[in-house]
Amino acid sequence: MHLTLPNKLTLLRIGLIPIFVLAFYVPLFELNNYITTGIFFIAGVTDWFDGYLARRLKQQSDFGAFLDPVADKLMVATALIMLVSNHPGPLLAIPAAVIVGREIAISALREWMANIGDTTRVAVSMIGKIKTTAQMLAIGFMLFEYSIGNFPTMLIGYLLLYTAALLTLWSMVIYIQAAWPSLMGQRNDNSEEIS
Repeated sequence: MHLTLPNKLTLLRIGLIPIFVLAFYVPLFELNNYITTGIFFIAGVTDWFDGYLARRLKQQSDFGAFLDPVADKLMVATALIMLVSNHPGPLLAIPAAVIVGREIAISALREWMANIGDTTRVAVSMIGKIKTTAQMLAIGFMLFEYSIGNFPTMLIGYLLLYTAALLTLWSMVIYIQAAWPSLMGQRNDNSEEIS
């Protein structure tokens, strides 16, 4: 199989995960926060670029459509697990569990719908874009951790993470509504927007 540039960027994002984990846990002259935030930022940029390039270069593929969300979810779940390990307690564990749990539930629902041949398609909506932006900024701020002047990165990170968790639940409800006819034994050929 020939790997396109967008697919290579997605694989790079997955390949960054072990480096990301090492940079988080191995002491590096008090530079860990900078390095992990930088790696997370690079992952976010490659996420935007691989989708943009796939559309621009007309290199969209089934492999890329499968791998891109997997790479995103792996990076986000890894970052959330590391943050919870660094800041144990319910304040961070609750939104992290909501975000990761939703991804598992929706992935299982998508797989089940594909197995029964349902044609319901769920595309990215404005809710999904806002949720993703809030989530990525929250994780980035929390990885950096240090205040920037008077800017309280951890506090803003927590607020954005709770915003992302609420939007995550909202988007899950919309997705389940779209899938509800199939869950009840009816086929649904409509398209809904969500992420």
